[in-house]
Amino acid sequence: MSRKASIPLMISTAAILAAPFALGGCQSNAQIMANEEKIAIEAAVRRGQFELDCPTAKGEELSSDMLQPVLWRGIERAEYTIGVSGCGKRSTYTVICPLDSSDCVSTSGQDMTTDN
Repeated sequence: MSRKASIPLMISTAAILAAPFALGGCQSNAQIMANEEKIAIEAAVRRGQFELDCPTAKGEELSSDMLQPVLWRGIERAEYTIGVSGCGKRSTYTVICPLDSSDCVSTSGQDMTTDN
């Protein structure tokens, strides 16, 4: 291969290798998780208020994790475990939030009755 022919190849290879960094954005996983946390808590609290029959129930984040895409070019998801308590009851919920979306899905967890 001539030197002139290899230069465009090197440029295109460099562009392909740099693309994930350019498309990845400037936010770290921790920043992304912090941005999605409020939406996740709201989703769990809405479900908890209904299931616990307690409109004054409050929620708090217990843990969080970034889930990698299942398939190539899939969507990264933030997973939160949210504790919801009120009216002498409490429950935990797992909430999944696809990144770059304002929609989160809350799944039921374990319910407990407290003596408070």
